Amino acid sequence: MARKLPATDVVIVGLGWTGSILAHELAGSGLNIVAIERGPWRDTATDFPPAYAQDELRYHIRHDLFLRPAQLTMTVRNGVNETALPMRSWGSFMPPNGVGGGGVHWNAETWRFLPSDFQMKTHLTERYGEKFLPADMTIQDWGVTYDELEPCYDRFEYLCGTSGKAGNIKGQIQAGGNPFEGARAREYPTPPQKQPYGPTLFAQAAKEMGYKPFPQPSGNLSQAYTNPLGVTLGPCTYCGFCEWFGCGNYSKASPQTTILPALVRQPNFEARTQCEVLKINLDNSGKRATGVTYVDTSGNEWEQPADLVLLCAFQLFNVHLLLISGIGKPYDPRANEGMIGRNYSYQVTSSVDAFFDNKIFNPFIASGAIGMCIDEFNGDNFDHGPHGFVGGGYMGAVQTNGRPLQTTRTPKGTPQWGLEWKEAVAKNYLTSYEAVTHGGCCSYRDAYCDLDPTYTDRFGRKLMRITFDFHENELKMSQYLTDRLAEVVQKMGPRQFEKRPRSGPYDSTVYQTTHTCGGAIMGTDPKSSALNRYLQSWDVSNLFVLGATAFPQNAGYNPTDTVGALAYWTADAITSQYLKNPGPLVHI
Repeated sequence: MARKLPATDVVIVGLGWTGSILAHELAGSGLNIVAIERGPWRDTATDFPPAYAQDELRYHIRHDLFLRPAQLTMTVRNGVNETALPMRSWGSFMPPNGVGGGGVHWNAETWRFLPSDFQMKTHLTERYGEKFLPADMTIQDWGVTYDELEPCYDRFEYLCGTSGKAGNIKGQIQAGGNPFEGARAREYPTPPQKQPYGPTLFAQAAKEMGYKPFPQPSGNLSQAYTNPLGVTLGPCTYCGFCEWFGCGNYSKASPQTTILPALVRQPNFEARTQCEVLKINLDNSGKRATGVTYVDTSGNEWEQPADLVLLCAFQLFNVHLLLISGIGKPYDPRANEGMIGRNYSYQVTSSVDAFFDNKIFNPFIASGAIGMCIDEFNGDNFDHGPHGFVGGGYMGAVQTNGRPLQTTRTPKGTPQWGLEWKEAVAKNYLTSYEAVTHGGCCSYRDAYCDLDPTYTDRFGRKLMRITFDFHENELKMSQYLTDRLAEVVQKMGPRQFEKRPRSGPYDSTVYQTTHTCGGAIMGTDPKSSALNRYLQSWDVSNLFVLGATAFPQNAGYNPTDTVGALAYWTADAITSQYLKNPGPLVHI
């Protein structure tokens, strides 16, 4: 029996990027905020000191920053007729754990989506006709436009101090930036990072081929920066321990280095860590959330009443809590009904490995978001008509790391172990290079999340089941992008190179990216979305669901900039509309 606590104005589930932003914005409005986080509190100085933060064995191999599958996992299968099995060790994605969430261990690649990405269904149908899209593809418009989100993108980038070069300021194309990006109000807050040899060589080759290379927008800062909240970040030292690691230099934008120092000074904010929310509580009507029930590390259950519930956990856990709590109708792919769990999507990455005879790349001089990219083959920046697929991705030379345990590129034909393998690794460590593509992923009728009928967690709750596989559209896209990337790589002058396009089936045991999306998507109609354009539940109006959970499909970019922009978009809607007149913000 849960013990009931005094009520608060707002309860937030999860204290990563979105939880921190919402907590800061709403605390500033005078509301009392309680944030409940499953993992521990993490501080830069005590948890990621440079003395041991760069420990590849501890953080990358042994997953020290991540949730343990014994705490909570999910089951996975490729098709609806298969039996799903539990993930007992993380593979294709890495669920975060602790204050800061994924914002602690991300690479900090800070991309905006294209304007057409937010109106993908309408845009593609108008350009190519409805029959061009596969019959089982369930892509949708978002219900919000790029122009509406632009001020929110700007706020998140200035919170983070993002380093980059604008390509389009107020409609004027800027030399040296991404000419395909949507119009932005102003330049990035800090200039691009200095580029190592590999990205410089890639940019030179791309430019000679007629493309327009530009520096990747980066949350690893090129110089010291004080954000609008008065929090100062330091310049990146190019240590190459970004993704999977906390940054001990205060130079990677994270909740810890940008917003938490200001948030914890708010007297009306309280964080409860190592407390796991079991469910969202509803009143007898099922249309209003009354708070949450959670369990602490001693096994004590608590009920936290609240007027407003904000679901700000990792995308998959948001969907799980909605399903467990009985909010909305679970998605049924056979009937094509129900909104909770629908439109699960992922990301489609690929690479080209190149081996050189006379070039030294020093891969250890790196940061998670440094690199030179081209965007000619992203979104609908090129004519898809002759190719038979939709979607695309950016590509480039992104020098994220040269960490010793896993940077072991060897040419095709090299034995996978033994003396010859060791000699090949040593020979090619400095002289090989990997260029990458980062493609989008459309949503489909048979890709979804629901509750597993067999497996339960340690609290007796049903695990969430993921049903997902790559479709022909995405595999064609990956092959096309990888072929174009290989042409640029060949121009760089390698001795040999090897294409690595994404191939099916989806393998949950091999790391690809943590960019999982969807499951409670936003839109303009409750018949085709779980959330309205402000990320407010259609079914429970005092519940908002943040993060990539709301993406109807994934674009060909890293999602965090859009996740942060949507957090500010929702915060503005709550403070300027909802608090004045609590209830549905959109009426159908």
